[in-house]
Amino acid sequence: MVQQTYKQFIIILLRNYIFGSFVAVFGIGALFMFTTLNINFKESFVLFLILIISLFIMLILESIVFSKHISPIKKVFLEQNSSLEDLKAAYRQTHRLPILTVYRIFGPHLFGLSLPAMLISYICIKMDLIQLPLYYIGIAFGASVLVAGMHSIIEFYLATKALKPILITIRKKTLTQYKFDFSHHSHLYISIQSKVLYSAIFIGVFPILLFSLATHARFAEASIPLLTEYWSWAIIVIIVSILFAFYGAYLLFNNISEPIQILEDGMRQIQLGKLVYQNDVYSDEFSKLISGYNQMVSGLIRRDSVNKQLLDSLFTTLALALDARDAYTAGHSVRVAQYSVLIGEQANLDDETLDLLRKSALLHDIGKIGIRDSILLKDGRLTEEEFTEIKTHPVIGATILSQVQPKEEMESLIPGVKYHHERFDGLGYPEGLKGDSIPLFGRIMAVADAYDAMTSDRPYRKGMPKQKALSIIEEGKGTQWDPYFAQLFIDYMKKNVEETNDNRDKQSV
Repeated sequence: MVQQTYKQFIIILLRNYIFGSFVAVFGIGALFMFTTLNINFKESFVLFLILIISLFIMLILESIVFSKHISPIKKVFLEQNSSLEDLKAAYRQTHRLPILTVYRIFGPHLFGLSLPAMLISYICIKMDLIQLPLYYIGIAFGASVLVAGMHSIIEFYLATKALKPILITIRKKTLTQYKFDFSHHSHLYISIQSKVLYSAIFIGVFPILLFSLATHARFAEASIPLLTEYWSWAIIVIIVSILFAFYGAYLLFNNISEPIQILEDGMRQIQLGKLVYQNDVYSDEFSKLISGYNQMVSGLIRRDSVNKQLLDSLFTTLALALDARDAYTAGHSVRVAQYSVLIGEQANLDDETLDLLRKSALLHDIGKIGIRDSILLKDGRLTEEEFTEIKTHPVIGATILSQVQPKEEMESLIPGVKYHHERFDGLGYPEGLKGDSIPLFGRIMAVADAYDAMTSDRPYRKGMPKQKALSIIEEGKGTQWDPYFAQLFIDYMKKNVEETNDNRDKQSV
C-alpha cells in the first residue's frame, strides 16, 4: 500500500511535468517561434530539430536533479524500516518539493534547453542553415525565461496538490513506528506572501513581456521601422504593468493575510488558555472561517464550564467523603476552604490563585486516608506515638496528589497540602520551615485550619467560642501563624461578628 502510494505520486508528478512542459515549451514556446518568425519549411525543420535535441539534453539533466530531490522520499517508501531521522528528512523534503520544482525548472530545465538551443542555433546561422539575425538568439533566451517562469508556476501548484497523500502516509508511518506526530510541529517552507506576490506579478507581467518580444520580432520580420520608438513606448507600458501588478499583488496579499493573522492570534490565545471571540468583518469565505472559529471557542467555553463544574464537584465530594470518616469533622475541609478563600480575598489575591487555594484547602487532609481508623477516630487524646503517626498525613497527602495525572494540574495544590501544619517560628511539621519560606497556601491554610479545629466539636471537648479562638490566633501571631494573614482573618471575623450582633439587636428591637 505504501509503495503503491509512492508510485502513484511519481506518476502524477510525471504527468504534471509532461503537461506543464507541453503547455510551456510546445504550446507557448513553439507558438511564439513558428508564428512570429517568417521562415521556410527547411528552416522550420532545422528549428524543430534544435528544439528536439535541446529537449533531450534538458530531460537528461533534469532527471539527474529530480532523482536527487526525490531520493529522501523514495528511501522511506521503498525501505521497510526507516529511522526517525529518515522519516523527518522525507517529510521536510516533501514539503520543499514544490519550491524545488521551481528551482529545477529555472536550473537544468531552463539552461538545459536554452543553452544548447542557443549554441546550435548560432552554429546553424553561421552555416546559413537558418536565415535569422544573431540577436534573435537573445530574444529567444528572454522568451525562454518567461516560458520557464510560467511553467514553474504551473508545476508549483500541481506539485503542491500531488504531495498531500505522501505527507499523510509519512505522518502515519512515523506515528505508528515512533509515536512522533508532525502535526504538533509547525513549519513554514514558503510563505503565502511569496506565493501571492510572485504568482500575481508574473501572471500580470508575463503576457505583456511576451507580447512585446513577439511584436518586436514581427516588426523586424516585416521590416517595419520605428523599432526605437516602439521600445520607448513598450518599456513605459512594461514598467507601469509591473508596478500595477506589484501593487495589486500587495493588496491581494494583505486582504488574504489579515484574517489569517487574526485566526493565528486567536489560536495562540487558546494555547495560553484565553478563549477570545474574533470579530467577523469579512464578506467572503473568511467569514465562514471566523464564524467556525467563534463556534469552536463557544464549544470550548461550554466544555470548560462543564469540566470546571465537574472538577469543583469532585473536589468538594472528595473532601466531604474524607471528612465523613469522622462525624465530628464532617464539613471541616469545606469550611477550611471557605476560610482560606476569605483570607485570600482580604489579601487581594487574583481569582485564579483563589481558585487554586480553595482546591488545595479542600484536599488539605487527603493524607488522612493513610492514617488508621483506630487513631483517626479515637475518643480521647492521642498518645505521643499516635500523634507522630498522624503528623505524617501532610506528606502522605502530597504523595497522593503527586501521582495524579496530569501532574502539572496538581503541582500548584501540593504545597498547601504538604505545609499547612508548618509554624511561622519553624516549630511545625513536616519539615520545620520558618517564616516566608513556608509556601503561601500553607501559611493561609494554617490559620483557617486552626480556627475551624478550635471552633468545632471533638469527642473529648466542645468547640470553643469564636472570640476565644480569635484571641488565641491573636496571641499566636508571629509564632504559630503568619502575622499578616492571621491579622487579616481576625479583622474580618471581628467585623463580621459585630455586624451580625448589630443586626440581631435591630431585629430584637
